[in-house]
Amino acid sequence: MKPILAGSALVLGWLAWRSLGWPLIHDAPLMHYVAWLVVEGAVPYRDVFDMNLPGAYLVHAATLVAAGPGDLAWRLVDLTWLAVTCALVFACGARLADRWAGLAVAVLFGLYHVAGGAWRVGQRDFLLCVFLLAGAHGTARFLERGGARAPLVWAGLLLGAGVTLKPYAGAFWLACAAAAALAARRLGRAPLSAAALVVGGGLVAPALVFGWLTWRGGSPAFVDILTGYVIPLYSRAGDALIWQAMAWYQYGWALFVLLGLLALLGALAPVPARLRFRRALAVTGVAYGVLHFAAQRKGWEYHLYPFAAFLCVLAAAGLARPAAESAASRGNVRRVVRPLALATLVGAVGVLGAKGVDAIEPPWIAAKVRRVAGVVRDLAPLVPPGGTVQVLDTSEGGVHALLRLGLRQPTRYLYDFHFFHDVTDPRIQRLRREFAEALRARPPAAVVVFRDTWRRPGYDRLGEFPALAEILVRQYALAIDRGDYRIYAKRSDP
Repeated sequence: MKPILAGSALVLGWLAWRSLGWPLIHDAPLMHYVAWLVVEGAVPYRDVFDMNLPGAYLVHAATLVAAGPGDLAWRLVDLTWLAVTCALVFACGARLADRWAGLAVAVLFGLYHVAGGAWRVGQRDFLLCVFLLAGAHGTARFLERGGARAPLVWAGLLLGAGVTLKPYAGAFWLACAAAAALAARRLGRAPLSAAALVVGGGLVAPALVFGWLTWRGGSPAFVDILTGYVIPLYSRAGDALIWQAMAWYQYGWALFVLLGLLALLGALAPVPARLRFRRALAVTGVAYGVLHFAAQRKGWEYHLYPFAAFLCVLAAAGLARPAAESAASRGNVRRVVRPLALATLVGAVGVLGAKGVDAIEPPWIAAKVRRVAGVVRDLAPLVPPGGTVQVLDTSEGGVHALLRLGLRQPTRYLYDFHFFHDVTDPRIQRLRREFAEALRARPPAAVVVFRDTWRRPGYDRLGEFPALAEILVRQYALAIDRGDYRIYAKRSDP
């Protein structure tokens, strides 16, 4: 185990060091931009149309206020968060197995993250893992400490905080509440009281966050977006199945077959009776991870973070030393399971190392960095002081360019994909009307249209939005065409 652990740690350290130069890219600039608007006085949802929960904005706003918008600042936030997450993986894994196994799976999760590349830095699903793992650990400690209430309280608090990042975390929050009730019954305590501690503690963070949102005046718009767009339309805007999505990811099948085998060996390995509850929580976490990925239906790799985190925790049970078992029969079983687990661990580290090397400086990230810089150069001379710019983009770099230039958009719409799915639905038609009316009322100095946007790429999509096409024809002229984006400048008044 020790040589494997040492080698894995060296690979992790090398990849983490090489990652210090990663740029702020992909989804992170979008959340930075929303956070910047909020810090500048904008009201979430009322002034910024977005599908994310307000907890994500608060994380990014805290980063902007404390460390600024620079690439290195966000990279250090991500690595710090990774260290906390790995510490929790270690805490869960070490108590399920032993210290060395806990260290091994903590390093394994660290490798899983840094091998993902710059585009996965600070993703909300990654940030969520801290709250899920802490919640599971606290629930297990309730039983292990003979019914102490404090672990349930902080488990509930942290699980509730996770819900402010991703609503799907509510399923695991309730699962932990049910597990706490079962543990209380085993201890001869009141099950409802234990479940109430988890549920009640979990209400604190949402109450604070949504209380802040209400105070800012964003709650009505949040409810309108949630009920009028997110639940009925956005939640159906993908149809990826987990086994199909694996084929899209670099090393996807190889990696998750190895992680899955490690977790399966951990599930089959004999553990003392006192640890079966903790292992059951890890299994529940794996099941939640599948639900977390499948429910979002987008097939994006970073939605697998909770799944990967609990696979790593569960794997620790298969890596435990034979001496951890007292019964001879169990020791014999472990002497079969552990060599298989160690060999699988070596394979997983090898795959992650190869994936990490490929992800250090991928061409598509470099192309996106150049694109953002190009948009900044092209826009700067076109926009007068106090002017606004509207981008028709999702994550190709338009919003990031506005963040760098400190420019606002004249509408509350950050992206344009809302307008190009379910186009016959009255709710999408309403969004289109609002967007067109806002553009007419507050014409921006420029409109930036990106060719490659989510759901409906290509410039011909503009023709499918007649009101927008008319505004561009009547009020704007094509000023710049770089192939992957076009900039329309406002015509001078006659």
